[in-house]
Amino acid sequence: MTPMGRPLLNRRLAEFGTTIFAEMSALAVRTGSINLGQGFPDTDGPEEVREAAVRALRDGRGNQYPPGPGIPELRTAVAAHQQRWYGLPYDPDTEVLVTAGATEAIAASLLALLEPGDEVIALEPYYDSYAACIALAGGTRVPVTLRPSPADAAAERRYHLDLDELRDAVTDRTRLILLNTPHNPTGTVLSRDELAAIAELACERDLLVVTDEVYEHLVFEGEHVPMASFPGMRERTVTIGSAGKTFSFTGWKVGWVTGTPELVGAVRSAKQFLTYVSAGPFQYAVAEALALPDDYFHGLREDLRRKRDILSDGLAEAGFQVFRPSGTYFVTTDITALGEKDGLAFCLGLPERCGVVAVPNSVFYDDKEAGRSLVRFAFCKQDEVLRDAVSRLQRL
Repeated sequence: MTPMGRPLLNRRLAEFGTTIFAEMSALAVRTGSINLGQGFPDTDGPEEVREAAVRALRDGRGNQYPPGPGIPELRTAVAAHQQRWYGLPYDPDTEVLVTAGATEAIAASLLALLEPGDEVIALEPYYDSYAACIALAGGTRVPVTLRPSPADAAAERRYHLDLDELRDAVTDRTRLILLNTPHNPTGTVLSRDELAAIAELACERDLLVVTDEVYEHLVFEGEHVPMASFPGMRERTVTIGSAGKTFSFTGWKVGWVTGTPELVGAVRSAKQFLTYVSAGPFQYAVAEALALPDDYFHGLREDLRRKRDILSDGLAEAGFQVFRPSGTYFVTTDITALGEKDGLAFCLGLPERCGVVAVPNSVFYDDKEAGRSLVRFAFCKQDEVLRDAVSRLQRL
């Protein structure tokens, strides 16, 4: 309690401490451990994209405030990307908004579209900023839990969405569904049929959908199908994308929102009072990156598929139960087979035991017990780093 008679921190944020990624990355630095906790690559992306940023800096493009919605070149490139990969037409002048990464896009979307008391359905486990942003907007989060298939259902267990549970979660207070596919942390890629069912529900109950699709090019099995491509969904969907995961420049923090002029206008109204603008020179570089040939995107996917298999196979050999992901940077494991039960305690002790950092999945759940024995590892690292980590983990 402070001299002013109440806590300094807004009560909406009282349940949220320091993000787990900052905590575990600091632990990795402090102990000199291999950091498989936070999802950032340990090598930079394409040289031509980095040089495009240097060229923009030297040419004086973006060194001063760029336009609030983003530079025209990037907005045009985002629109062209959506048309090229998914056949979705967007007007770069009215239907594209550049943001400070996907995290700001999520915050601005929820702040713009929610009123206090509105309910938001989110797939659990969820990226930790979802819960914080819903709270900041005064909304109420309603988790619908992705659950693994039964142990005897397949050689490898995977997570799936219970559509009946999703439907039952909708009430008269539900304002929107917050989706993430490919899904962090489970690696689930929602199928066309699952997405069609969600679209039908959204139209039937007149719901908005905010969909985080930052891992759209990191799909190893199945396909990525944008929510906005389904009948009746373009006018009720805010789609979020990001350059960080696709081009391995996560520190640039360049993201974007696409949607109807009305939806993008609403999000822009909130976004302009957050960062206003950001990443000026990097916007020019990302505009060029989005036009890279198909071979780049296919090569990225195959490279990460190989890394996924190096880590997944190694973790299985080390005694973890592995949920091999269909997409993203991450593999979820169950530590029960190692004689462990508490993922948080396991992760806090792992650096001292074998010099590796991971993240406990329980922080991504409202129901902590549902994720208590689950631990997430990132595989967006060099092959030799992954093999070294696997060798260390086999000491367990």
